[in-house]
Amino acid sequence: MRSGDDALVLPGEVVTGEAVLLDLRPASFLPRALALAVDVLVLAAVGAALALLVGLAAPGLDVAALSALALAATVGVLVVLPAAWEALSRGRSPGKAALGLRVVRDDGGPVRARHAAVRALVGFGEIWLAGGSAAVICSLVHPQGKRIGDLLAGTRVVRTRAARQAQAPLLAPPQLAAWAASADIGRLPDALAVSARQLLARADGLHPASRARLLEQAAAAVLARVAPPPPAGSAPEAVLAAVLAERRDRELVRLRRQREQRDAVAEDLRRLQGL
Repeated sequence: MRSGDDALVLPGEVVTGEAVLLDLRPASFLPRALALAVDVLVLAAVGAALALLVGLAAPGLDVAALSALALAATVGVLVVLPAAWEALSRGRSPGKAALGLRVVRDDGGPVRARHAAVRALVGFGEIWLAGGSAAVICSLVHPQGKRIGDLLAGTRVVRTRAARQAQAPLLAPPQLAAWAASADIGRLPDALAVSARQLLARADGLHPASRARLLEQAAAAVLARVAPPPPAGSAPEAVLAAVLAERRDRELVRLRRQREQRDAVAEDLRRLQGL
């Protein structure tokens, strides 16, 4: 078991800010290349349609207007459309969707408009202007297959996998419920919480000696960030279950309050619009 916040998080796994372990692996070069080829074909079809429209409008336009229209169509097809794809689909362009790939942030979260914009703008240079050579070289030498746009945007392309088998709901031991409810667990890092949850899920399949050692190490790492300490003599497995169950319940309460606040704001806006 590794010490610190990365304990039990396997290489290539991504932990989001909401303490969700994503079973994602970096996409290899070939699927990315195939996904790009699909995207290029789709963009070529869109570009051909726009070129046809520009050609139909050409007789009624002067040279300057026609040049501006052609430039706008080029930027729209090669920059705006790819950025919109990734931003609106949360990282899945047509090619990536077909190949089972997705663009995510380095922390595993969904890409935002700014990430997609950076990737598209840099991609215009490294893919279209450089003929793809810059993107290919960078992807081949980078350990996670990132191209230049990924490096500047703080993103990665991963392959999605089937979700792991659902874990049984985590229940707090009754004898520790009161302690966990009053404990300060706000300093517990997401990665450490996920590591402990994964350990509890597979503890029954471990060798008894390894199980005891790993549970003790995990409990010690968790309790170093929790105050006050649990009652004396509490079993490490029970401590972990109590802390993680309480952490989950507090997160659910926080999310419910946020949703209620958003609903209240939306209702106020509807009332104002109706005045």
